[in-house]
Amino acid sequence: MFVKQLSVFIENRKGRLEQVTEVLMEKDINIVSVSLADTNEYGLLRMIVSEPEEAKSALRENGFSAMLTDVLAVKLPNKVAALQHLLKLLSNADLNVEYMYVLDSSVEYGSMVVKVTDPQKALEAIQAGNMEVFDPETAYSIHV
Repeated sequence: MFVKQLSVFIENRKGRLEQVTEVLMEKDINIVSVSLADTNEYGLLRMIVSEPEEAKSALRENGFSAMLTDVLAVKLPNKVAALQHLLKLLSNADLNVEYMYVLDSSVEYGSMVVKVTDPQKALEAIQAGNMEVFDPETAYSIHV
């Protein structure tokens, strides 16, 4: 039930981000969700894409440093305290959330990409707390 997140390290300079998206476009790979964090010199681009293995290979062939990481795509009801419930489950399981970002948002449900210290333990805690996670095929094909 883990989703492969594509992480790309890029120089923080004009046009570099566009070069990443061009490589993916040329391979007909859809970007489902994206998060970008930067420093003065480098950026860390995290993405959920339609074809993670192919995307990683294509980017590496074009000189980018790219890797895949297991993350969880957690479905959240669109109501007060849904995120707090998720975070409480993880905290009670003695897990640290390393980062998270939105995967999808709709009227009824939203979803978060969550990276935690122990993905398997997190999955068990989430399921025990009656929350859902997306399987990879669903996460890779979400259309916002």
